[in-house]
Amino acid sequence: MTLAERLDTDPEFNYHMLRSALKDYRKNLSQLEAAEYRQVHRKASRSYELESLVIASPEANGVIVTEQQLDNSVNEVRARYPGQDELLEDLACNGLNEAGLRRALYRELLFDGVMQLVSANSADVNDLDVHLFYEMHRQRFETPETRLARHILITVNPDYPENSPLAARQRMQQVIDKLAGRGNRFEQFAKRYSECPTAMEGGGLGEVKRGQLYAELDSMLFNMQEGGISDIVETELGLHLLYCEKIRPAKCTPLSKAFARIRGHLQQRHRRNCQKVWLASLQKREHA
Repeated sequence: MTLAERLDTDPEFNYHMLRSALKDYRKNLSQLEAAEYRQVHRKASRSYELESLVIASPEANGVIVTEQQLDNSVNEVRARYPGQDELLEDLACNGLNEAGLRRALYRELLFDGVMQLVSANSADVNDLDVHLFYEMHRQRFETPETRLARHILITVNPDYPENSPLAARQRMQQVIDKLAGRGNRFEQFAKRYSECPTAMEGGGLGEVKRGQLYAELDSMLFNMQEGGISDIVETELGLHLLYCEKIRPAKCTPLSKAFARIRGHLQQRHRRNCQKVWLASLQKREHA
């Protein structure tokens, strides 16, 4: 069966098909496998049915979609293509044309307008709501302590004499002796002596939180002073030398700075809940 035979004759429905295909598979309809096409068709059927139900509701009578709004939406789609010919070709490949696209976008704008109208009836968020959310989700506003670190690695491999356990430890000790506690030269030494790929970046491990490194390195790093160089640390990779370049202490965003963000989050949640309740009642009336 060809794509033309599979596509619905309604361009507005095909628009839902295309939206689903792009969202789930990042493909045009013509690129979908048979199983993908069936899944896209099922999702499009549900979204198209819901959209039809909403725009046929009494609430839709209070929503006006202006020609300017519609023109803007069409132009947003048009701007994604190099030219008009490419737009028309892509539309045709997906069972659409300019008139069908315009009708589909009108329906989409009307649907969004109705949902915004419905959500306007959601309960307001008061200061107590914000305070309670902050206290109950305080961990969301906490930033853990991090440490900017570098390391030098000498691997241990008994198959190579220069990397036997004893030889590796001797080589690392030589590095320590030459470095002589000079943190300002650690990056240079890592580039010269480290056998880790991070040597290219001066042994940089980046800004790390507790639990990101091997347990042995983690324990050592988070017990070091800023600017300190560790003793030899052994892991399954080999022998390490750590440099704690900077400590960024844990901090908590105060309620005063998080207040507006929390209020916006709660208001959006109230709106979604209001929309869900309204949609459920609309569907119930439809099937009554």
